[in-house]
Amino acid sequence: MRRRHTTPVREPSAQEPAEPLVPAPAGPADLEREAGLARLFELHYSSMLRLAVLLGADDPENVVAEAYYQIYRKWRRLRDVEAAEAYLRSTVCNLTRMRIRHLQVARKHVETPPEETVASAESAALLRDDQRVLIDALQQLPPRQREALVLRHWLGLKESEIAAAMGISCGSVKTHTARGTTALTQAMEARR
Repeated sequence: MRRRHTTPVREPSAQEPAEPLVPAPAGPADLEREAGLARLFELHYSSMLRLAVLLGADDPENVVAEAYYQIYRKWRRLRDVEAAEAYLRSTVCNLTRMRIRHLQVARKHVETPPEETVASAESAALLRDDQRVLIDALQQLPPRQREALVLRHWLGLKESEIAAAMGISCGSVKTHTARGTTALTQAMEARR
């Protein structure tokens, strides 16, 4: 019977630094991706979080985290790094839409009525009291109208940018925006 030679595993001492859990970037492309993503996070995290909140995500922090993860995975395939913000915005819209759709299906199959969702501390801090009436009225709109209005009036995007983010034509953007504005105006006047 042969004995295998095993090397004992040493625990790092207090004087030795532990190895980092995240591997170091391998080359210049990885360093560029890390730096680009860090800049994107610093510049746009709070606005993407607000976008997810305004679109009705029940877990906006997770939606935005998933969007950043997706752009991290696809960073090398981005044709234009300057378009990363638009890609991120579009991803947040799509993920929020998918999450809302998933919850609607899940709620149809639940026997007990769902508990009222409680907004996270970050979500609540983002919305001031004088905005709550407007946000409530906005939440009552159909998802596509709400999305078009948020992208147009909150982010100030052009019709072509909204169309790209929502994956629809410019004519549909005009329709959703007009119908959403009319419905929102009626809802706000009814509450006065």
